[in-house]
Amino acid sequence: MNSKKIQADFILLIVALIWGFAFVAQRLGVEFLGPFGFNACRFLLGACSLLPLLYFFKTKTDHCPTTLMKSGFLAGVILFAGASFQQAGLVFTTAGNAGFITGLYIIFVPLLGLLVGQLTTLNTWVGAAVAVIGLYFLSFHELSKVNIGDVLELLGAVCWAAHVLLIAKLAPKVDNLRLAISQFLVCASLSGIVALFLEADSFTFENAARSWAPIAYAGLISVGIAYTLQIVAQKHAPPAHAAIIMSLEAVAAAFGGWLILNEQFRTAGMIGCTLMLFGMLLSQLPGVLKWKKKSV
Repeated sequence: MNSKKIQADFILLIVALIWGFAFVAQRLGVEFLGPFGFNACRFLLGACSLLPLLYFFKTKTDHCPTTLMKSGFLAGVILFAGASFQQAGLVFTTAGNAGFITGLYIIFVPLLGLLVGQLTTLNTWVGAAVAVIGLYFLSFHELSKVNIGDVLELLGAVCWAAHVLLIAKLAPKVDNLRLAISQFLVCASLSGIVALFLEADSFTFENAARSWAPIAYAGLISVGIAYTLQIVAQKHAPPAHAAIIMSLEAVAAAFGGWLILNEQFRTAGMIGCTLMLFGMLLSQLPGVLKWKKKSV
């Protein structure tokens, strides 16, 4: 394993930890704001937090502005869909259901990858399967009958998988910082428009101010830092491989819930965390077999 890949794995692990604790912030953030209003605030803050960096990092001449605009718009739309489904699903389902179902994107990534001819090693498939079993043990004590919230979370998981694949394709082609800012602004704009129509009563400056702490973490840390690090790291990490590492956000979310929200951390949760870690390590082994979409 080369040094760039090791560095990318470490960065993705940091991303997973940040996103895991962001799940706690998202739960706290919707106490005063609706799902779309909260997303509008946090993604706008995330974009604004990166704007000063434009002064220090000049645009590379080999990157076409039109390509950057198209890439930012497409990534922003998918990001908006994933964030919206996830945040809206939390209104109707439990945290355990949401954590487990969202984590299923580690399976959707290689599945969707097959549709575009992406190579996926056998150990990645096995590692993903082990990680999914771990996710089940981590959250099974809260799983209940399927409801609209579960369906929304499942749709969100598909969107997250599509976003991972898209970023893997775009990251080597366009300026990473400007791609991050562009997708955040698109996501914030779409979220704000929907919030004005569906959450006009709660989407106010007063409620945003009352939710400043969750917005600050979710915007500055989760969006501004973590999503940008994701783009940088995915230059050197295969999509399915990256998805397994980032799925460890469920472990961080469980720990964050225990630490901050006083949620119970049961034995099954410990087993789940162990299996997820094993699945991640298994995915790092040298591939012994590659799966590819057969040409027709």
